Amino acid sequence: MQVKTNDTTTTRGREAETRAARHLECGGLRVVERNFRVRGGEIDLICRDGKTLVFVEVRQRSRSDFGGAAASITASKRRRIVLAARHYLSGKADCDCRFDCVLIDGERLEWIRNAFAADD
Repeated sequence: MQVKTNDTTTTRGREAETRAARHLECGGLRVVERNFRVRGGEIDLICRDGKTLVFVEVRQRSRSDFGGAAASITASKRRRIVLAARHYLSGKADCDCRFDCVLIDGERLEWIRNAFAADD
């Protein structure tokens, strides 16, 4: 199935990632990659915070009927992010890394550093 470029969900997702990237850059991070995908996982943004690699999950919700953006980052979703991060790190020199989340609920944006660990 091919995703249409004018699909509103896809467009809103891209806009949320762009908004999150700008916010992180204002906070001192440097975006090095977007939408890193491997079989079984994806990372929305990969950033540098000094020498630390930061794997960022961006979640947006326009309504909080089902718990908002934070509630949508399930244990299964975290496992898929960690899987993708391990693929990204394979073959690279040892470096510190962390997992952050940018949560967008309506107009409110929240950046959570160290939102979860690889062994959660």
